[in-house]
Amino acid sequence: MGNSRAYPVFQTTDASAAYTQAKRLCALLTECDDEVRVFAELRTIADVQQMAAVLPEATFDCADRCTGKAREDVWFGLDVTTADDASLEPHLPLHVMVDVPRGSVEERFVAALGQGVAAIDWYGLWPDEPEAEQCGVAAYDGVQVVFHGDQAQLGRWIEHHTVFVHVTNWGDLPRAQKLAAHIGSEVLGEKQLGW
Repeated sequence: MGNSRAYPVFQTTDASAAYTQAKRLCALLTECDDEVRVFAELRTIADVQQMAAVLPEATFDCADRCTGKAREDVWFGLDVTTADDASLEPHLPLHVMVDVPRGSVEERFVAALGQGVAAIDWYGLWPDEPEAEQCGVAAYDGVQVVFHGDQAQLGRWIEHHTVFVHVTNWGDLPRAQKLAAHIGSEVLGEKQLGW
C-alpha cells in the first residue's frame, strides 16, 4: 500500500495562521475522520505543563534522544499532571502523541505549543474529480500542519510552520496545486514521503 505523498502548500512563522489555513483545507475534504492525531515535542517544564492541561489523559514519553538506555527505560512513567519540576527536568524533552476526537482540542493544542516540533494530522478523503481523472483515496488523503518544521515525517527544527496536503502514494501534483490555490498559495516544494 505505501505512504501518501505530502506537498507543502503554506509556510509562515505564525502558528495560528498555519492552523487557520490547514482548517480551510480540511473543509474541502468530502469525508474527515472523527479523530485527529496530535504530536508535540516538549522541551521545557512550561511546555509539559501547558500540554498536560490540554491532554491530561495522554501518555507522555521520553524523546528518542534518550540514548544509551535499555528500551524499557525509555518509557516515561511519571504523571505529568502531578509531577514536580525536579522530577520532570531530567527526562526532558518529552513527546506526546495521541488520537483525539476531531474538534475537541486542536485550538487549545495550538495555543499550548512550545518551541518543539509539533503536528496535527487530519485524515480524510478528497472529492472525486472525474473530469480530471482524480479520485480521493481514504488511505492517503488529508491535511497536516507541522509546527517548527518543514518535513511531513517530522524532522529538524525550523522557525517556520508548514501546512501539507497528503495525496495518493504516487503523488498527485495537479490536485496539490488546486488545493494550494484554494488558500491563495502554491505548492512550495517537492513531494515528500507522507503517512
